[in-house]
Amino acid sequence: MSVDVLTFGCRLNAFESEVIASEAERAGLSDTVVINSCAVTNEAVAQARQSIRRLKRERPDVRIVVTGCAAQTQAEMFAEMAEVDRVVGNDDKMRGEAWRDARAAFDLGFGVGTSEKIAVADIMAVKEMAPHLLDGFKAGLPRVFVQVQNGCDHRCTFCIIPYGRGNSRSVPMGAVVDQVRALTERGHTEIVLTGVDLTSYGADLPGTPKLGQLTRQILRHVPELKRLRISSIDSIEADRYLLDVIAEDERLMPHLHLSLQSGDDLILKRMKRRHSRKDAIEFCRQVRRLRPDITFGADIIAGFPTETEEMFVRSQDLVEECDLTFLHVFPYSRRPGTPAARMPQVAGEVIKVRAKRLRAVGEAALQRRLASEIGATRQVLIEGATQGRTEHFLPVAISGEAPGKVMTLAISGHDGVRLTV
Repeated sequence: MSVDVLTFGCRLNAFESEVIASEAERAGLSDTVVINSCAVTNEAVAQARQSIRRLKRERPDVRIVVTGCAAQTQAEMFAEMAEVDRVVGNDDKMRGEAWRDARAAFDLGFGVGTSEKIAVADIMAVKEMAPHLLDGFKAGLPRVFVQVQNGCDHRCTFCIIPYGRGNSRSVPMGAVVDQVRALTERGHTEIVLTGVDLTSYGADLPGTPKLGQLTRQILRHVPELKRLRISSIDSIEADRYLLDVIAEDERLMPHLHLSLQSGDDLILKRMKRRHSRKDAIEFCRQVRRLRPDITFGADIIAGFPTETEEMFVRSQDLVEECDLTFLHVFPYSRRPGTPAARMPQVAGEVIKVRAKRLRAVGEAALQRRLASEIGATRQVLIEGATQGRTEHFLPVAISGEAPGKVMTLAISGHDGVRLTV
């Protein structure tokens, strides 16, 4: 065995795991498993720790390296685990030097003590972002990710991620276009632009280009690209160029995932979000006027400190008022060191109940959308032997088609989970 990477958390981590695998193998590491961790909730950190212990029981001879957001923010905790051989920082993990250093340490038998295991630099000192032109994606994989941005300049009161990712930094437009072109030439049908705070793209670059300008340049200069997607965005920061592209180019898929977090204005203020409830509703209406068939997903937190039942119901109601199709529900997780951790907390059982109620509302919304698709004709990207995705990211049950093809299919029904043709 050479290097395996276990990925926790977001789509950005999924992309970065490809870079990690490539750089670690290039550095000559062998018999190594890298845990690319997530810090967004306490549960995510606990899952990483449980996986480390289980892995060591099942494969006692393997070396374990921990990286990712949780490793950046809680390096000593992981280093104190007897099962862990090295802890690599969240920016360092993207650099070949970090993996060459790891191999050298392993070869020399270093890294026994807690402090010796830690190779984590100051993430806040990182000011630039190098592009990673991957050749490690499996050729012909229908959908692949391209990282265009990292870090976040905002400080939402519940969020630990800026301390794991650093401040916002962007990949220059030309480098992004080059990577998209290279991936398209290798046979990848759909590209997903990803980052921590995508709508802050370009603020650190000369001329301060916007995400919409980047999107337009990709579509203009890579005409052979069939489908482009954008991952989670902050709707209040969406620029006019992005709205223009949504309205004008059908190759930009009609699906946006919004970082909404709450439907109550006071909670939004306490979260230190930059939008109001009215802003969220108006954004969805505006985009739907430009692209009537668009679907929206959203992140919503249940049980944020000081949230009353009335405040929670406003979040529930937002699902209908924004006509959301996909809901990603986060039960509030108290993260030490964040301002929200010092606010009056909602009882854990109440948080669980509210999260369950919110998921039920989201599931009902998805079922309504699946039912509304019956009789429609959709362009479906074939992802594998049994499933594809429509332009709106709705799953479709298929069989016998080659992955990577885009097919025009008539929707005949749904099984509660996927559309059928």
